[in-house]
Amino acid sequence: MVEPPSPALDATAKKIIEELQADGRSSYASIGKAVGLSEAAVRNRVQRLSESGLLQIVAVTDPLKLGFSRQALIGIRCTGDTEALAEQLSACPEIDYVVLTAGSFDILIEVVCEDDDHLLRILNQKVRTHTEVTATETLVYLKLVKQQYNWGTR
Repeated sequence: MVEPPSPALDATAKKIIEELQADGRSSYASIGKAVGLSEAAVRNRVQRLSESGLLQIVAVTDPLKLGFSRQALIGIRCTGDTEALAEQLSACPEIDYVVLTAGSFDILIEVVCEDDDHLLRILNQKVRTHTEVTATETLVYLKLVKQQYNWGTR
């Protein structure tokens, strides 16, 4: 699947994105003041960036505070079409991150689970059941020290 080209980002679009990364709840009016546009112009720009797939505004939660006591990164070695397997794994609601990689693993996935039994069910019923999967390695998170989404634009 070929990705459509992202829209060109001018300095104003980059500044809007950086403002939203700093505080995703900022009003269009306050962003407009920071970037020198009207509230309506910012709203239109944000809508176009969202529709293009370049920008997604979401609420980031703390899984522990929501009752999910186990997070893990699972490295997967497989045979065959890694993209097809990655798409299949993406359909699992407990899997929140899927990437194709080079190196020791073909695919990395991140899971958010209620507890260790839930993690084991995901491994045995959602991951290892795929015939292409030849091995997995599970890295259980003990403590999340840093997670951020404010890398800015270039």
